[in-house]
Amino acid sequence: MMFNIPIIGGTTGHATGATLIAVLLGPWAAIIAVSVALIIQALLSGDGGITAIGANCFNMGVVGVFVGYNIYRVLSAKAATTSTRRIYAAAIAAYTSLNISALFVGFELGLQPMLERSPTGQPLYAPFPMHIAVPAMVLEHLLLFGFVEAAVTALVIKYFQKNSPDMLG
Repeated sequence: MMFNIPIIGGTTGHATGATLIAVLLGPWAAIIAVSVALIIQALLSGDGGITAIGANCFNMGVVGVFVGYNIYRVLSAKAATTSTRRIYAAAIAAYTSLNISALFVGFELGLQPMLERSPTGQPLYAPFPMHIAVPAMVLEHLLLFGFVEAAVTALVIKYFQKNSPDMLG
């Protein structure tokens, strides 16, 4: 998560690893792991910001984990631990999970100008309206970051299939 790339709209895009952690450790442990990573990043490097910890933990830690985990479980149902289907299931789940998380972020950023304004009418926090914030977040993740997330997740699952298949049981 530490490799952030600035994108249009004043935010960043990056892979999260939420689906991968959920597949390996289960969804509840993954929520804790992703949240702890986000908190450490915010406190030590200012990544994401302290005031955004709750939103980041919800978007990546809860939404990302549960979307990815459930898609993986459905697509890999009854597949052998070493089945190629599990690799594809993990890649699809990771891609979808990251993009759904980005959609949530875009919606939250686009909602802020509607909720909080100065007495002169200027947005107090996120300056971009919904019709800018959502596409700014979603397009970059659909076209770039989602594929990175899918590839890394698939490669790690393939590694575990060969070297430690019991982690995928």
